[in-house]
Amino acid sequence: PNLQTLLERADANGQAKFTFAGTFTGIDAVVASVTLGSQTVTSNVARVNWTDGKHKTFLSMNLSPASGAPNVPLTLTATLIDVSASPPVQLSGAPINFAFAGNACVTTTNAAGTASCSISPNVSPGSYPSTATFAGTAAFLASSASRTIDLLTAVPNPTIVQFSSTNYSVVEACTTVMITVNRTGDLSGGSSVDFFTSDVTASERRDYVTAIGTLTFAPGETSKSLAVLINDDSYVNGSRTFTISLRNPSFATIAAPTTATVTIMDNATEPSTNVIDDTQDFVCQHYHDFLNRQPDASGLAFWANQITSCGNDQSCIQAKRINVSAAFFLSIEFQETGYLVERIYKTAYGDANGTSTLGGAHQLSVPIVRYSEFLLDTQKIGQGVVVLQPGWEIVLENNKQAFTLEFAQRSRFTSAFPTSMTPAQFVDALFANIHITPSAADRNKAIAEFGSATTTFDGAARARALRDVAENPILSQQELNRVFVLAQYFDYLRRNPNTTPDSDYTGYDFWLAKLNQFNGNFVNAEMVKAFITSTEYRQRFGP
Repeated sequence: PNLQTLLERADANGQAKFTFAGTFTGIDAVVASVTLGSQTVTSNVARVNWTDGKHKTFLSMNLSPASGAPNVPLTLTATLIDVSASPPVQLSGAPINFAFAGNACVTTTNAAGTASCSISPNVSPGSYPSTATFAGTAAFLASSASRTIDLLTAVPNPTIVQFSSTNYSVVEACTTVMITVNRTGDLSGGSSVDFFTSDVTASERRDYVTAIGTLTFAPGETSKSLAVLINDDSYVNGSRTFTISLRNPSFATIAAPTTATVTIMDNATEPSTNVIDDTQDFVCQHYHDFLNRQPDASGLAFWANQITSCGNDQSCIQAKRINVSAAFFLSIEFQETGYLVERIYKTAYGDANGTSTLGGAHQLSVPIVRYSEFLLDTQKIGQGVVVLQPGWEIVLENNKQAFTLEFAQRSRFTSAFPTSMTPAQFVDALFANIHITPSAADRNKAIAEFGSATTTFDGAARARALRDVAENPILSQQELNRVFVLAQYFDYLRRNPNTTPDSDYTGYDFWLAKLNQFNGNFVNAEMVKAFITSTEYRQRFGP
C-alpha cells in the first residue's frame, strides 16, 4: 500500500540503509537490488506489516434466535474479543451498537465480553439483516458482525390453565369449598380441562363428595370456579386432606400447580350425637348424595319443614325422614340425571351378570353401570341444573345432548357399535340390549336420526338414536325398581352392591325381590328405612 523507490550508496562495509514512511496500514514487500557493470543482483523479499498501534478485535453474533415474529421481542447477542492479545481475551465495557428491522439500541459488554439487546420488530413477516458494531477506541480497532433473521407469522402465546393456588381449606360442615382454575395466554378461543379429586387422609365416602368433570372456558374467559361438596360428621379426627388435579386439556396446556391440596379442618366442638340425626344436615346430605350439589335455600327449607313439622313425634319424624329421602330418588332432577345414566348404560351394553346366595346360589342380571361411572356421568348431566330455577330445562337439555354425544364417541361404545353398521342394525342392537320389542313408530324414529345414510358414521345421529332408545317409556318403567335398589348402594353407601362389606349381589337381590313383592312400595318394603338407619350409612357421619 506504500509504493516507494529509494536510491542509496553502499558504505565502506558494503551496507546501504533505507528509511521510508508508511502512510497506509497493511503489508509492504521490500526488495533491494544492486548493479555492478552489466550484472544486477536482487535481494530476498522482506515484508513489513504497517499497523496504527491498536489491537485488532473480533465481534461475533449469536446464531440464536434464528427466527422471530413481528411485534414479538427478540434478543440479539454479540461477543467482542481482543485477538491481538496472546491468548485472545474478551473485552468488557465496550459499547456495541445493534440494529435490526429499523430498530437500534446500544449496550455494553459484560465481563465475558457479551452484550445483549431486546428489539421488537414492527415490520411485516420476512427476512431482515441484523448487525452488531463496535466503533473502536484509542486502543482497539473497530469490528462488526451481521446475520439474517427470519420473521415468521406471529405465533400467539400458548393458552395455560392452572389452579389459582396449591392449597385450599374449609371448615367441616355440609358446605362447599370453591376451587379456582385460571387461564392465561391466548384467550381468543375456547378451552377445556378435566378435573378429579383423590383421597389423601380424607375419605370421599365420609368427608367430601368426589368431584369429576370438565371446566369449559369461553373465548376471553380467564377463570372458572368449581364447588367441591364437603360433608359434616361428628368424628373428632383433626384435619383431613384430599387433592384435586387437572388433566386432559383441550386447546390449552396445563401448568403448575396442576394439583392442589384441600384441607378440611375439624369443627372446634363436635356434637355429642350423630350429625345425620340433625334435620338440616340430613336434608343437606341428600342434596350431596343424590343431586351432587349444595341445596338451594328454598328446597332445603321445604324438605326440612316436612320433618320439623312433626315436632317431637318420633314416629312421625321417622316416617317423614323416609318419605323425604325417597323423594330425592323420585325427584325430576334425579330421574333426569342419575336414572338416565343407568338407562343409557343398559341401552349401550345390556346387563351384567352377578351372583347371589339368596334362596341358594344362582346367577342374576344386574345393572352394568358401576359406581364410579355413575358418579362421573351423573355429575356431567346435572352440572348447573337446579329444578324450578329459571332456565333449568335449557341447561338440562344442553347437558343431555353434550353427554350423549360424548358417550357415543367413547372407545367402548364405538367398539361395541362400529360405524359400518347400518342405521337399522344399530337401532335393533340397542333395543336388543334393553330386551324390548319396539313399536314401529319408536324403531323408525331412532333409525330416522341418520336420515338417508346407509352407515352410522354420523356421531351426532348415533347419540340421538341412543337417547331415543334410552328414554323409551317402557324401559323407564321396567328399570325403575332395579335402579331404586341400585341407588341405595350408590347414593347412601357410596359403593357398588357387591363390594366390601358385601362380596356378591345377595343384598341387592334381597331388596329387589322385596321391592317387587310390594309393587315398588318402598314404605311397605321398608327398604329406604333399612338403608338410612343402617350402621354402614350412619357411620359415614358419626360413631
